[in-house]
Amino acid sequence: MEPFERVVDQHGAVVLRVCRALVGADAAQDAWSETFLAALVAYPRLRPDSDVRAWLVTIAHRKAVDVLRAQARRAVPVADPPEPPSSGEHPGDGRADVWAAVAALPPKQRRCVAYHHVAGLPYDEVAALVGGTPAAARRAAADGIATLRRTWEEAS
Repeated sequence: MEPFERVVDQHGAVVLRVCRALVGADAAQDAWSETFLAALVAYPRLRPDSDVRAWLVTIAHRKAVDVLRAQARRAVPVADPPEPPSSGEHPGDGRADVWAAVAALPPKQRRCVAYHHVAGLPYDEVAALVGGTPAAARRAAADGIATLRRTWEEAS
């Protein structure tokens, strides 16, 4: 079993992009941190033949659900204007419009796009995470990508 630091190096960026697609830029770091804390605890029990990326994305999915539930319970302040959101994965990288378009997708499409196109999971594993059949996951991801393409064409 390889050292956990190498696992973080190999899969950290993908998991961060998945978290960002699922919970948005502001909460993505928290979800990412929670994901790797949980993974660190469970890593010694991981079977040697396991798909580490799929395992991490599954943990990220659960942590993202936790973050979304916590956000739904929080009161929204109205007296002070909110801080402007981050401009992208890396500040100033010019990808804010991509993440905004991903965030605007319906939740199932957003999750299917994140798990398949960002994390690279096959549709049967995506279906196991979001519920439903692999065909439904494929359809939701395709609809999400089509919406993103339309968004880009309209913006161009």
